[in-house]
Amino acid sequence: MTTPETPQPQAQPQQPAQPPAPQQAPAAQAPAPQAPAPQPVAVATAPQPPHGVPPHGAPLPGATPMAPAPAAPAPPSAWQQAMNNAYTSPIPIKRTNLGHALSSEWTKIKSVRSTMWTLGVFLLLVIGIGLLAVAQTDDADYVDVPYTIPAFFGLILGQICLITLGVLVTSSEYGTGMIRTTFTASPQRSRVLAAKALVFFVIAFVVSAGSIFFVGLVASGAHSGPGVGEVSWIDTVFKGGLYVSLLGVLALAVGSILRHSAGAITTMLGVVLVPAIMPAFLGIWSSTEKLGEKMEEYNAISSLAEIFKIDSSLDGGGGGQLVLLVVVTAAALVGAFALLEKRDV
Repeated sequence: MTTPETPQPQAQPQQPAQPPAPQQAPAAQAPAPQAPAPQPVAVATAPQPPHGVPPHGAPLPGATPMAPAPAAPAPPSAWQQAMNNAYTSPIPIKRTNLGHALSSEWTKIKSVRSTMWTLGVFLLLVIGIGLLAVAQTDDADYVDVPYTIPAFFGLILGQICLITLGVLVTSSEYGTGMIRTTFTASPQRSRVLAAKALVFFVIAFVVSAGSIFFVGLVASGAHSGPGVGEVSWIDTVFKGGLYVSLLGVLALAVGSILRHSAGAITTMLGVVLVPAIMPAFLGIWSSTEKLGEKMEEYNAISSLAEIFKIDSSLDGGGGGQLVLLVVVTAAALVGAFALLEKRDV
């Protein structure tokens, strides 16, 4: 029995072998690379939408247009963040008032040497000359005059000291330039001038009235014989101190107007001395005789003489002279306030 033969798979025909590529001989010198020639750039065109379809982003026909979205706020810059995070002082900030200005002016007027010198010379003149007059008088001299009459002789010269101090209170700051610092710290100029005038007036009145009272007290203790002391002298303390203090405030206003110490002091010396000298010349002509009489009555020296009752025939007590000085001082202060607000520092 014969076994059937299994068919053998036929072998695939073999591909002929590729001949090896011939090796190229190395070039003697490699050519320099050349830049590729510019090729035309093809401009890509956006595909056109089919007919009847709106382009991308365009509103559809009949659709309600939508409002653009709000732009996002820009982040704050560095300086804005610094302003938002500003330093806050733990010290409470208070609004300034007249009391602060008064305190400042009191500190300034008591810390300068000119105040001590002028007030010291004033006390030396009033009290020193007054005590010398007390020592040279006796009881009979005070029968028809007040005990404060010796202080009158010292006030004739002492009033010049208060005039000088009043001028320096305002004009010295203009000379040194410190007035700029003062007005920077207190921009309300009228408040500064008011504080200067008030502080100076209080100091001048206390010093002048106190010195007059001291001289009167010493005179009353030294001369207390029979029939002496019948003339009241307390009112002369108030009126005499008020008169020379107002002269000082007038000098303060003149110093603020002129802004020059020497010019203001010279002007005030003319106000005090010229009316006391001019009547001697005005009395020569009959046309100016009346003017000379008024100047003789209302000048500073004659006003003090009437306040201290030098002449017993005059019973006015210096009331009219005080009213005139108040009016003149008020007018000068109004002018000083007006010019202070209009002019530069």
